[in-house]
Order: sequence, then structure tokens, then C-alpha cells
Amino acid sequence: MKITIIGTGYVGLVTGACLAELGNDVFCLDVDQSKVDILNNGGIPIHEPGLDDVVARNRAAGRLQFSTDVAASVAHGDVQFIAVGTPPDEDGSADLQYVLAAARNIGRHMDGFKVVVDKSTVPVGTADKVSAAIADELAKRGKNEGFSVVSNPEFLKEGAAVEDFMRPDRIVIGHDQTTEGLRAHALMKKLYAPFNRNHERTYWMDVRSAEFTKYSANAMLATRISFMNELANLADKVGADIEAVRHGIGSDPRIGHSFLYAGCGYGGSCFPKDVQALERTARDYDQDLLILRAVEQVNDFQKHVLGKKVVKRFGDDLSGKHFAVWGLAFKPNTDDMREASSRVLIGELVRRGATVAVYDPVAMKEAERVLKLDFADDAKLFDRISFAANPMAALGDADALAIVTEWKAFRSPDFDRVKAALKNPVIFDGRNLFEPQVMADIGIEYHGIGRSILTRG
Repeated sequence: MKITIIGTGYVGLVTGACLAELGNDVFCLDVDQSKVDILNNGGIPIHEPGLDDVVARNRAAGRLQFSTDVAASVAHGDVQFIAVGTPPDEDGSADLQYVLAAARNIGRHMDGFKVVVDKSTVPVGTADKVSAAIADELAKRGKNEGFSVVSNPEFLKEGAAVEDFMRPDRIVIGHDQTTEGLRAHALMKKLYAPFNRNHERTYWMDVRSAEFTKYSANAMLATRISFMNELANLADKVGADIEAVRHGIGSDPRIGHSFLYAGCGYGGSCFPKDVQALERTARDYDQDLLILRAVEQVNDFQKHVLGKKVVKRFGDDLSGKHFAVWGLAFKPNTDDMREASSRVLIGELVRRGATVAVYDPVAMKEAERVLKLDFADDAKLFDRISFAANPMAALGDADALAIVTEWKAFRSPDFDRVKAALKNPVIFDGRNLFEPQVMADIGIEYHGIGRSILTRG
């Protein structure tokens, strides 16, 4: 099939590369010429495990091309995926300007029937706006070309996006019951047929339900995280171990173990934005989503928990103190710094007078760019941050180590070397990577999240 992908961010690039991997002829459009040049020169503008191989293989096979030519992109694909960004607007709603701009471009150039697929995460009712934008452009041209707007939300996890796409838990597709909608159903069924050979993974529904499903899924996952974080903070007070609690409640099949890990807050491009957007949608309908408002408040608070633990241990004034930070990206296996908890912790430390040495296996370049922006109003604060070449180099002369991202490389360090390198053998573990008893036996002062019990009888 001939497929066009509009936008080459995480969702667009993974979707385009993986659909090409299945034998489709894929045209990826992006308005950013520099990004297109990187892709055409064999580079990858994002870090996503396995993606570089898939892109290279399909470019070499002639099934995957990248361009800024809008007219050519519309002419190419019978199915047009809109996979552009929907950043949060000032009021928390999703900004649809890029989605609607893509829709208008399709309307300006289409010649013949098109299936237009909303792949971007968009609020309920967006398909109607996309349809109106395309129809408006067709009317200006005096054309009456048929089209159908379909909702096909993505459920990709950064750091495992290729695997998620190629082995999906579910495929959600929303379409209407018009003649055009049924024609779109047939094309989408054909496109996703390779994923359904073992068993049916596709859930067909109306468009608004499909749009709502994406936000509901992310809101539920964010809720589980904030729920455990709130319990972890209470566990610190009452002297319980949140890890033991996690195992205890996760063994209930009605609850399960997924997304029950306490930590220093969630980040990234999805959960914060989508929770806010769903809250905004509710307000548009005079409804207040009390649970989701609390989810967001808990997460905002949680990003300050590590900083509070540092202050409790070393005092309000951190002048003359030096800290090591392991992990900068919002999660492992990505270089994405959007809404990362590390930014909050580093900001608190340097604003209290400390210096910080940071390390991340992948996100160093992106972290430097983002942190410069964070401290654009006071460059002297940025000067207090140094970027280490490896984890051990970050520890030199540090008063303590803080772990913010649960990279596998951090799970089994040489604790004797860590202890020797630190000025004080103190670890603030924002992801509960280590066991308190093990740390106590080694002689390391350990501060986890909800793990106040240092020894066990």
C-alpha cells in the first residue's frame, strides 16, 4: 500500500519505518528541512532502540523516503497519517494548529479518495475539525473528492516503540458508518492485516470513542503512578516499605504489577500533556475531573521529593556542596528531556547554591540544550552544572549521589568504588533501584522513595 506519514517525530518516524518494514511504500513528510536532511543522510534525529536499523534497511530497499514536498506527499499516499505534535496550549488544552495545518494541506492538494488518519494524540472531536478543514479547502478549489477521517491512536512507549508497533497489544481504529467510512474501514483492515494473523488485535469503534480511548489509557497509567507515589510518601511517615506493599497488592490479578513503581514523578511528552488535555476537555463540558486534577498535583509534588530529602539531610543552604546526578532523561532508553524529573532536582540544587555533576548514557547532548534553556534567565546557575564522561566520573568529590532515571547501567554499580568516590556515602535513590538492607550492610546511607526501613530483622 502507498502510505504518507506527516511528521517525523517519535510517532511519525516509528510508524513510517515500521509500516515500510511490512512492505508498504512509505513517504514521510516533515516541514523541518534539517530533520529531513539528517534522515536522508542516514541519521536519526531521535534516540529509539532499533529504529536506526529499520530506517536504514527500508531506505536501502526503496520503501521509505523523506521529503519536505507537501504536494508530493499528498499525491503519494492513499492513506495519509497525521502524526504531528500537539503541544499543550496555555490553558492546558492540546494545540491543534499543526494537525489542522496538515489537514488543510491535504485538502489543498488531494486528487482522489483519501483516508486521513489522526495518529497524533488529539482531543475528542478533533476528527470533526480535521474533516471540516479538508472540506473547506476542497470547496475553495471547487472539488468534491471523497475522503474519510479515521482515528487510530498510538500506544507506543518511548524506548520500546519499535517493539510496541511490531507486536501491538491492541490496535484501536475509529471510523464512521458512511460510505466513505466503510471504504476507509476496508483500507485500514488491509493495512493492519499482518498484525492480526495470529489473533485479532483490532478494536473497531466510532471515531470519538477511539479518540477518548487514548486519553483514557494514559490517564489511567498516570493515576496508578501518582497513587503509588502518594502511598510511598505516607510509607516514609509510618515506617512501611513501599516495595513490599507493591508486591503485596500487585499479586492481586485485579490490580497487577504494572505501573505500580514509586519514584520521583513521571514526565515525557505524553502523560503530563494528556492528563492536562483531558482535564481541559472535561471543563469544556462543565465537568471537573477531580481524580485527574489530584493525579497532576501529586506528580508535581513528587518531582520535588528528592530535593526535599536532600535539604532534610544537608540543610536549606547548599552552598559549597557538590552532588552527583545519575540519569537525566525522563525514562530509560530515550534522550527525551520533556518534563523530566531531573530538571526539577537540578534546578533546586543549584538555586540553593550547590554544584552538580550529571551523567546519562544517552541524553547528555539533549540535557545540555534543555538545561541551558531552563537557566536562560541566569546563566551563572547553568555554570554550576558539569557534564561527566561516565557515571564514576560524576561521583568525584560529591557529597552525595542522586539517581533520577532507572537505566539498567545504574542497577549494579561497584558499590565499593561508589562509596570510596563520594565525600559522604549517601545515596538518594529516586527510582528505588537498590535494597535498603544491602546499602546498610555496605555502609551507605540510603534514602529511597517510601523505603524508610533501613534494616530488617
